[in-house]
Amino acid sequence: MKICEELKKKYPCAECSLEYNEPYELLIATRLSAQCTDARVNIVTKDLFVKYPTLQSFADADISELEEMVRPCGFYREKAKSIKNMAAMIISEFDGQVPDTMEKLTSLPGVGRKTANLILGDVYGKPAVVTDTHCIRITGRLGLTENTEPYKVEKDLVKIIPPEEGSDLCHRLVFFGREICKARKPLCEECCLNDICTYYQKECEEK
Repeated sequence: MKICEELKKKYPCAECSLEYNEPYELLIATRLSAQCTDARVNIVTKDLFVKYPTLQSFADADISELEEMVRPCGFYREKAKSIKNMAAMIISEFDGQVPDTMEKLTSLPGVGRKTANLILGDVYGKPAVVTDTHCIRITGRLGLTENTEPYKVEKDLVKIIPPEEGSDLCHRLVFFGREICKARKPLCEECCLNDICTYYQKECEEK
């Protein structure tokens, strides 16, 4: 698939931009990233993971103190509550191990399919498609999907993206979306995929 091959050449290192050491830390960082930049989340979690060095420490956290720690990420009350409850549930229901199935992951407070797919792909190496804003925008422009609802986009992409490529491709789409296929002013002339891009072809026709 050309999109996979071209982006693999451009971004050979496909890594999540969120910084973490333990699976539960990625889960927490991803929860904080909702409506917030990864860069800001990484600043917050640098101190957060020092103050709360274990899953149990998050479960036992004073909610007011946790709220203050995550306040810079926005929606801090909801995020703090779900992080504390998530930690407690992982300990009580899953023996302290971040679960490895979509069903179990999405049973955790504050965890949707996007977060679950990130864990499945990055932590467990399972087939996964993370439909974040970059993925939805870019695959829509390329003509790979006509949908904008995350779940529907995910289902469309699963049909055409090789299972072993899905997780890495989504990371590369984030880099690509920040550098080239930007939301407001995409740099179409510099794009390595403009020959297969329906958005670019339409723009050329209109000009």
